[in-house]
Amino acid sequence: MRTKRPVVWEDVFSGVSTLDGGVRVDTPAWFAWLDAATTTSFAYPIYNATEGYIEAFMTVRKERRQRGGAYWTVYWHVGGRMRKAYVGRATAVTDARLRAIAADLLVSAQHPQAEHLSALPTETL
Repeated sequence: MRTKRPVVWEDVFSGVSTLDGGVRVDTPAWFAWLDAATTTSFAYPIYNATEGYIEAFMTVRKERRQRGGAYWTVYWHVGGRMRKAYVGRATAVTDARLRAIAADLLVSAQHPQAEHLSALPTETL
């Protein structure tokens, strides 16, 4: 049986992003949660501001590397293609970084011809 992946939600009134369990993003508790051995992934919304709704959710996964340590990577399946973006170590998994990646993925999905103009490193799998 699959377990439910934690989701980050944004309070539209305060602009504060919070994990399902009540942990606020960009706080010491957030970074401790990311570093925990039991934390392997979470979902982050891709908000379409021009339309006023959540377009989809991207999956943020912790991956172990040969050189040691854990790194976070974003995955999003759109238009029959898997897109991937490197986030970095837990200290780099901030709300601003996740928003930038989400915005970049949204633009690349809406305008595939503009993919090469992206400021963030993403790849298609």
